[in-house]
Amino acid sequence: MPQKPVRPRDAASLVLYRRRGGDIEVLMGRRHSKHSFMPQRWVFPGGRLDPADSRIRPATPLRPEVEVRMGYCARSPGHARALAVAAIRETFEEVGLLLAKPAPVPEGPVPEDWRGFLDRGLAPALDELDLIMRAITPTYSPKRFHARFFLANAEHASGELSGSGELEDIRWFSIAEAIAIPLVDVTESVVRAAEQFLGEPDARSGTDPVPLFSYRGDARVIPRR
Repeated sequence: MPQKPVRPRDAASLVLYRRRGGDIEVLMGRRHSKHSFMPQRWVFPGGRLDPADSRIRPATPLRPEVEVRMGYCARSPGHARALAVAAIRETFEEVGLLLAKPAPVPEGPVPEDWRGFLDRGLAPALDELDLIMRAITPTYSPKRFHARFFLANAEHASGELSGSGELEDIRWFSIAEAIAIPLVDVTESVVRAAEQFLGEPDARSGTDPVPLFSYRGDARVIPRR
């Protein structure tokens, strides 16, 4: 009798980009070899949603059009906000960069994962985020995630590029370099989605549903706009 598929966990990732000459570069890291999920693979900073993410008050809210798009892939406005916060937290933890703006220092103890962030008088800047894709791990995987992929300009981030050890190597890649690494199929789709989004002048004001990368049986279903 087939085993019941594992329920996907909520997750979020952030694609930081910058422009160098005529190229778009994206920041990626290679997962540690001891990771049980996609070891040694090049990925964007990200991870699962933590309970504390829903309790963090951001410095700025999601832009209205992004909130509409999040409505297609989140249970509520609070859930959407927590996912956006998680993407920023994971990026800070894994690559040392803060997508943040000034905000009052919270009263009471600061959650461990947010030390070095909230206690600097900063809080997540959700208005800098765009949503470009989401993906669900196939049903046959023992670890499953429903990941939302956000996009932000690295010029609006602060801090020094560094790692927590979760990523063994952190580098900037041009779009062409990233696709040539090679990448796992979902990560390649995110790279291409970022390139397409940044090449469309009106994309930031769009409210269409976000593309979904998923699997049907053994076949992958590639998102289309």
